[in-house]
Amino acid sequence: MNTAAGPLKQTADQERLQRAIPAVLIKLLLQRLKVAVKDGALAKVCRQSAQFELTGPVPRLQKIFKQLKIKGLQATLLHWQRFDQNRLPALLLHGDQWLLIERNADAGLQITDQKMQLISCSEDDLSTALVLWVRNAACFQQSNDEQQKCDSASRLVLKQVFKRPKWILDVLIATVLINIIAIATSLFAMQVYDRVVPTLAYATLWTLVAGMAVVIALDWLLKRVRARTLDSVSCAVDKNVSQQVFEHVMQLQLDTRPRSLGTLAAQVSGLDSVRQFFTAGIIFSLIDMPFALLFICFIYIIGGPIALVYASLLPIAGILGFITQKRLRRLLKQQLLRSHERQGLLVDVIQGAESVRANNASWQFSRKWREISATISSYNIRQKAIASTGTISTGSLATSAYIAAMVVGVGQIEAGNLSMGALIACSILGGRVIAPVSQSVQYLAQWQNVSQSLQMVNQLLQLPTQRRPQQHLLLPEVVPNSLALQDISFSYPNSAVRQLKIDSLSLHSGDRVALLGQIGCGKSTLLKLLAGLYRPSQGRVRLGDADLWEIDPNILAEHVSYLPQSVHLFKGTLRSNLALSGAPSDSQLLQVSSALGIDQMAQDNPLGMDLEITEGGAGLSGGQRQLLGLGRVFLAQPTIWLLDEPTASLDQASEQRVLAAIKTYVKAEDILLVSTHRPALAVQLAQRILIMRRGEIVADGDPSTVLPKFAALAASSVPQPRAAANSRSDNANKLAARE
Repeated sequence: MNTAAGPLKQTADQERLQRAIPAVLIKLLLQRLKVAVKDGALAKVCRQSAQFELTGPVPRLQKIFKQLKIKGLQATLLHWQRFDQNRLPALLLHGDQWLLIERNADAGLQITDQKMQLISCSEDDLSTALVLWVRNAACFQQSNDEQQKCDSASRLVLKQVFKRPKWILDVLIATVLINIIAIATSLFAMQVYDRVVPTLAYATLWTLVAGMAVVIALDWLLKRVRARTLDSVSCAVDKNVSQQVFEHVMQLQLDTRPRSLGTLAAQVSGLDSVRQFFTAGIIFSLIDMPFALLFICFIYIIGGPIALVYASLLPIAGILGFITQKRLRRLLKQQLLRSHERQGLLVDVIQGAESVRANNASWQFSRKWREISATISSYNIRQKAIASTGTISTGSLATSAYIAAMVVGVGQIEAGNLSMGALIACSILGGRVIAPVSQSVQYLAQWQNVSQSLQMVNQLLQLPTQRRPQQHLLLPEVVPNSLALQDISFSYPNSAVRQLKIDSLSLHSGDRVALLGQIGCGKSTLLKLLAGLYRPSQGRVRLGDADLWEIDPNILAEHVSYLPQSVHLFKGTLRSNLALSGAPSDSQLLQVSSALGIDQMAQDNPLGMDLEITEGGAGLSGGQRQLLGLGRVFLAQPTIWLLDEPTASLDQASEQRVLAAIKTYVKAEDILLVSTHRPALAVQLAQRILIMRRGEIVADGDPSTVLPKFAALAASSVPQPRAAANSRSDNANKLAARE
């Protein structure tokens, strides 16, 4: 296989790769990548590319970029079924023609041919397609910089809120008109009391009523438009922010994420309260608050000293809100921690319901639930007491302000400075002052709840991802033929226990290696390090000539597949769980299913491959789940196979079928590393055996040399039964007595 063609497997049709890429598609791709290029220069270079003494689309495309003096573009060739579709747009080799594939406005796949016509292809049709992916280093760096800027939940939400600021102007105009219209209500009351009531001028009354009908209709329309605008913004923010947080969770470095699933889920769901606070309540509060000052000015114009009563309300309400939120701060933090603890307990009990029931431990978990719930209830009562005290105090303050305004107003009427209608108008405008002030006190109290959620989400966003945001990832074109460890040490975060300590380990193309060792010796941890799931605390993992953690995940997924010891299934169908690693063709799916015996599972159910699978694969045996996990690896067709106890849950017939399939599907140049506790299985699969003990490799060699050492280690570590030890002690005592 030509290594310059990119990371392809030997099953790829090399003749297809010699087809020239149409200039029009290269131009479209560069436009999508925001790279400017002249049409004439691109067409000329593409015509000359046929004369390049190069094979494969990657070097040809790189040569074209070099001729056009375009810098910062890197290309690589991948299989569609292993390609991360979030990296679109890209060029697609489907059949014998090149196409441009990208996402449309509806987030669906859009495929364009060289005639600029849209064509349709299903996922099954694309299962054998190849992707020529081009990465723009400038856009890559820009997206990383943006991600670094959005390192907090508040900035993440606000960035999406103000992503399209046009809605702010619409809401602001509507709010201004709504508050101006509110003044019309007070003027209506003043005119009725001052002009209509003394003279009973019904003509004037009906004229005023007709005008107010128009005002009410306009007020309703403006409020409806404002609410609809904010709702649409809230939905857009929710969709974008939740997607970013979810993708961050998917990219978390597995060995550093929270061990409690309940805590992790609570951190993600905590973003909902943050989003709702920023996209709804606080918007109205911030917009309406300045108009409270405007209404005080109108009250001063109409009623003079009455405005001082409402002006004094503002600082008192601010102090009240500050005291309330300060009292809530520590209380809400404790309540949130206990709520996460309860959610974690719920997740544990649901996942381990069989163990709980089998060991009659329901009463223990019920007691824990009752204790945590009682604590949360006490916090909740105290929290509501503080919040309700603030709300009630604000209401009493507003009532007091109204009474004081009436008292001052009566004095002004007596002095001849104010009419009855003007006093009524001032009281109506005073209500418009009190409403945003009361809301601001409530929002100050709510802010403590939101701030605690922000802290939890920030803790999640600050967890390290599998690749650094600013890291410039490598796209090696040569198929890796080795996997090596150098001075490796690994410990879990906040743990003093060292799980692995390996000075050196090298695996080369064609190696068949078995990993033996007792339970807890570090076999599974070693496989996870080699698969790129865990990051070493010290040392390097090298895939080919590059550090594994400096390689783009797309390239890593193309070559390395890992079978975990405990296979997790997802809600869906038998087919969707098998095709988790990509989009295999029906032929591949049937061949692998037949080789592993998965087809028997489908035959036993009328739905066949559409057999419904529930969360976690409930209803399937451990052996069936393991077969599905093996099916995922076989369909991925990697060059490096990392299998952790691949036959631990299988019967003898299924085990022999799996062993035969491994020998058939693992190609001669592939690397196979199998972790097992059975020496007999190691002999059937491996030409080289590694023995681990307490996180270290204590033996490495061929089976005939290493297996006796493993037997000796196993025998030395087996504790003597207590009964036998007592028997030997009794015999020694008897012998001593005889002597």
